[in-house]
Amino acid sequence: MTGFSQVTHISGPAAAWLFHLGENTDLRSASWSWDLNYTLPLALAFVLYVAGFLRMKFRLSSGRLRWTPFVMFLGGWGWLVIALNSPIHEIGEKLFWVHMAQHEILVLISAPLLVLSRPLAPMLWALPARWREAIGRALKLKVLNRSWILISAPVIAWLLHAIALWVWHAPLLFDATLHSEFIHALQHISFLGTALLFWWALLEGHRGRLNNGVAVLYVFTTAVHTSILGALLTLSSRPWYPSYAATAPTWGWSALQDQQFGGLIMWVPSGTLLTIVALAMVARSLRSSEQRWAYSRTAAVLREAMDGVHEA
Repeated sequence: MTGFSQVTHISGPAAAWLFHLGENTDLRSASWSWDLNYTLPLALAFVLYVAGFLRMKFRLSSGRLRWTPFVMFLGGWGWLVIALNSPIHEIGEKLFWVHMAQHEILVLISAPLLVLSRPLAPMLWALPARWREAIGRALKLKVLNRSWILISAPVIAWLLHAIALWVWHAPLLFDATLHSEFIHALQHISFLGTALLFWWALLEGHRGRLNNGVAVLYVFTTAVHTSILGALLTLSSRPWYPSYAATAPTWGWSALQDQQFGGLIMWVPSGTLLTIVALAMVARSLRSSEQRWAYSRTAAVLREAMDGVHEA
């Protein structure tokens, strides 16, 4: 009960912090950061995708190519920019809950949108023909092909994503990200990379590999273990990360309140979104079953009718 009573006290500092945003000198000093370690890859990905997509659409007689993947890419890429270059990144080093919000953007918003944009083909078409051919030959190498089949297998993708999530929230490693840009970048690469694998296995790679029932289990178990981690953070009676004990109070939070609110961000929005995805897949599965039954029933009726005609 101690954890629940402490969580109820979050609203006071949260409301005060939101009310005094304009008076907080730390917030006013936070700005967009254009770290080249993030900015250059983001800029390169944007140029390659946009150039390749437009080339496919207008220069290769692909007029029927839909704009939906293009919009998906812009959405996923835009949220990456917000997560990695906006003040969220800088403030996340001072407040744990902002850091958690940053990670949720990477994993739950950017990653699925980028997967749905199917970026590989457009990015390849942005390159010179000789480069495309060389990359195509390289991708057909057995070692690369088998490695991709292995890591993109649903159970492996699920496991890698779960390991990244739990390992990086260990106090020693998470605290290290606040004192080393290199380690922080590794954390972001781990979260985004395994999230891309997770969503690809679900949204694109499931054909022939994940039936509806397994796909639901795949998503639901992820919702469960992320919710457990969020609950552990929220209901803890002590802060896990020493570095935030020094920085959170300057923003009107105690280290424990900061951690609990961050835990709630992982527990509620993440678990809720994944549960909604699982329920949507259940509904789709039920519709497919009803359609198959209807088709089979219609076929049976037609067969019976034809048999009656032949007998007559």
